[in-house]
Amino acid sequence: MASGTPEETPREWTPPPGSWASSAANRRSMVGNRSRDTQPELALRRLVHAAGLRYRVAAKPLQGMRRSADLVFRPTRVAVFVDGCFWHGCPEHFVPPKTNPDYWREKIGRNVQRDRDTDARLAAEGWLVLRFWEHESAEACAPTVVDRVRQRRAGGSVS
Repeated sequence: MASGTPEETPREWTPPPGSWASSAANRRSMVGNRSRDTQPELALRRLVHAAGLRYRVAAKPLQGMRRSADLVFRPTRVAVFVDGCFWHGCPEHFVPPKTNPDYWREKIGRNVQRDRDTDARLAAEGWLVLRFWEHESAEACAPTVVDRVRQRRAGGSVS
């Protein structure tokens, strides 16, 4: 080498303690996944905002709840979630990974259980929960959000 430093020998990659990653590239990919401001969320937010509605982004609907919704309409108690097909086990698009399948089956199963628990907890507090898959078009989802928020504003209890 021109710099005079000894040449590094490539080492076999080992995951950090407790890591689920099967490779360095896999770990980089998964760590880089967004938890908010995804393209489907942004598209839905643009349309809902253009309809004149204002909301909180990535907010916790209930105090003390560690989970956040993608759009929160506090005065009308409407929480909107845009669920990723992989992370939330979409019945149409979820394909279990071939690497470490037991881990992923359990992980996605826990995510789905948490989603159902979130829905139940919010409903018990009088919230309307709207869930959409990331593959659903924002143009199809936005009218539902707008209609439900406006109905609740007008005093109609829509479920």
